[in-house]
Amino acid sequence: MKANKQTVLSNFLWRFAERCGAQVVQFIVSIVLARILAPEAYGTIALVLVFANILQVFVDSGLGNALIQKKDADDLDFSSVFYFNICWCLALYAIIYFCAPLIANFYDDQSLTAIVRVLCLTVVISGMKNVQQAYVSRTMQFKKFFFATLFGTIMSAVMGITLAIAGFGVWALVAQKLINLLVDTVVLWITVKWRPKLMFSFQRLKGLLSYGWKLLVSSLLDTVYGNLRQIIIGKLYTESDLAYYNQGQQFPQVIITNINTSMDSVLFPVMSLQQDNKEQLKNMMRRSMKISTFIMAPLMIGLAFIAPTVVSLVLTDKWISCVPYLRIFCITFMFYPLHTANLNAIKAMGRSDLFLKLEISKKIVGLILLISTMHLGVLVMAYSLLLSSVINQIINSWPNYKLLNYSYIEQLKDILPNIVISVLMGISVSLVALLDLNRFVILFIQIILGIIVYFLLSLLFKNDSLNYMLEIIKPMISKIFNKQKKNVKKDN
Repeated sequence: MKANKQTVLSNFLWRFAERCGAQVVQFIVSIVLARILAPEAYGTIALVLVFANILQVFVDSGLGNALIQKKDADDLDFSSVFYFNICWCLALYAIIYFCAPLIANFYDDQSLTAIVRVLCLTVVISGMKNVQQAYVSRTMQFKKFFFATLFGTIMSAVMGITLAIAGFGVWALVAQKLINLLVDTVVLWITVKWRPKLMFSFQRLKGLLSYGWKLLVSSLLDTVYGNLRQIIIGKLYTESDLAYYNQGQQFPQVIITNINTSMDSVLFPVMSLQQDNKEQLKNMMRRSMKISTFIMAPLMIGLAFIAPTVVSLVLTDKWISCVPYLRIFCITFMFYPLHTANLNAIKAMGRSDLFLKLEISKKIVGLILLISTMHLGVLVMAYSLLLSSVINQIINSWPNYKLLNYSYIEQLKDILPNIVISVLMGISVSLVALLDLNRFVILFIQIILGIIVYFLLSLLFKNDSLNYMLEIIKPMISKIFNKQKKNVKKDN
């Protein structure tokens, strides 16, 4: 399959629209549900979600990525993975079903038994979905993700709110998550033409597992590690400290997750098509880093500069203590394009062995920094995460220095113009806060001014990322305009 500029951008935009749409709906629903349900309901579901999320890592087993990466993957490969997944997911569910009472005893809450057993049905549903999902990614049909996620999010929102109003408490949240995944899966099965064939090959499965198991271990490490800081903060410090830390992370994470997930979903299958052409692979890495930071840097740096205004207006002044954490996370997340591009290049070249080694190395570094700072205060722990992120950038880039002759210093040089322009923009919008105006008016002016300044500075410094995006967008706009013009002529 040929992946040209328009194809890549179109798929990125569909994936981005899907993520943004889902986040907007979920954000609105979360506000509504939070007004109806007691905080205890969210605490209960949070306990169970830990186990559901860990199980979810095992569901894919890295086989989805293996199907995308394999150059000559055919129906035999997809069908073999599909049937294996069904059996594997049923086995996982059986384990969690019988372990549910043990989990309830651990938390000294017997009501968790039923909740664990029902919520973890998501594992079985995911087993029906993940091969369809891999097929969509491999064939670059991200438009189908948009409709599947949209219907799933809306239907689950209606169900969750209805049950919450009816007084079902925590079960409203359980139903919301189940319905979301179920509808998502059904829509994908309706819209995606691929169906499993009556064929199976242990040999093919073994080959895919040899690539995928390393990604599985990597994902598992990442999932467990990702929840470790919150556990420690909750144990050693106050609930308020944890709340400020999490809230500071949430703002930039919502933004960055949408963009990075969209880029990640598109980048890996596109890079996999060029896995034998190292020069082309390097060029794609460079371009993706530049474009991603062109989008992410102004959002993250801009948010860091206007953080006090945003927090006080959206969350009220009682949350103002989360501002330092928000700023740290903004800087941390801004460099995610380096991680994404480097890791996708390694996966695309079939080097899942390197991927696993990198993940183990990064987690060791992260744990050392975490252990050494966990008694020094929550803010110090947050700074240690930023330091860990910088070290991880270097670790992730090291293999590509040898494989693609693309060093970490070169990567920083490629994204530096976007960061410099973003900082200049951030300084300009921060000055607006000095005006004696309503906070809403200040925030509105800051956003508009930020967009204008960033665009003008990009033009002034002849930013190649802006020029590249304009070159791609212009033909797409012209195509839409010409199509509308033809329709008008037909109507006349």
